[in-house]
Amino acid sequence: MSQKIRLGIPKGSLQDATVALFAQAGWKIYVSGRSYFPSTDDPEIECMLIRAQEMARYVAQGVIDVGLTGMDWVVESGLDVDAIADLVYAKQSRGKVRWVLAVPEDSRFQRAEDLEGCVVATELVNATKRYFSAKNINVQVDFSWGATEVKPPVLADAIVEVTETGSSLRANRLRIIDTVMESFTQVIANQNSMRDGWKREKIQNLALMLCGAIAAQGRVGLMLNVKKEDLPAVIAVLPALKRPTISELAANNGEQWVAVNTIIEETTARDIIPKLKAAKAQGIVEYPLNKVVM
Repeated sequence: MSQKIRLGIPKGSLQDATVALFAQAGWKIYVSGRSYFPSTDDPEIECMLIRAQEMARYVAQGVIDVGLTGMDWVVESGLDVDAIADLVYAKQSRGKVRWVLAVPEDSRFQRAEDLEGCVVATELVNATKRYFSAKNINVQVDFSWGATEVKPPVLADAIVEVTETGSSLRANRLRIIDTVMESFTQVIANQNSMRDGWKREKIQNLALMLCGAIAAQGRVGLMLNVKKEDLPAVIAVLPALKRPTISELAANNGEQWVAVNTIIEETTARDIIPKLKAAKAQGIVEYPLNKVVM
């Protein structure tokens, strides 16, 4: 019987983005119906859907060898797991998310200190308590089961809630007065699993490919040819990820040519390619990237 690792996929808002990320990294994960056990095209991986809030607990217990969850929930749990890699993606973007302290737009509260003696509702109870304790502010922190944005001002004076864009808070007429913490997705692993040589290598390779897929998002590759005498003008146009790869080409009618290969942000390609053409580059090819492994 072949060895396997059990992988936790975050169920909920991160689920679709995570499955798409694995596909870009080279693993197809098939989620069907109400099953909590997705299938995968890798016989060495068993998958399970687990809420992000509970992932650290099951990884720490060894029920799951490796899982993806928010750094916020790892901190909230206070459990000992190994952080293998940071994957800065969220359900809508490649950026981080923020847990923010928010109050009604028309309230008198302007800063955290104004909430002395007040009620704060949140799902992130432990981290919120630590935040106020560090500021020596006495508040009552209530656990919220959801729909936290609608609780002020009747059920709470303020909330601590996660946001990417702030649009939901604005829609509920809430105003941000501070950031409690920033968070991003992490690959976390069971400490005993990381002591197993085969599992450790499998987990590290998995993290490597996921990081490569993250690094490729929003970037494209560029290939082009240019006469050697025109190379400095071309290089001046390219904002390379590190340095462009330059290869000598066979002489053509006595002229020395080189091939240039580099990576750029996709949003800059529309401005850079015309400049490359003006710098006398030829045969310019833009191509998509699946992974960039540093």
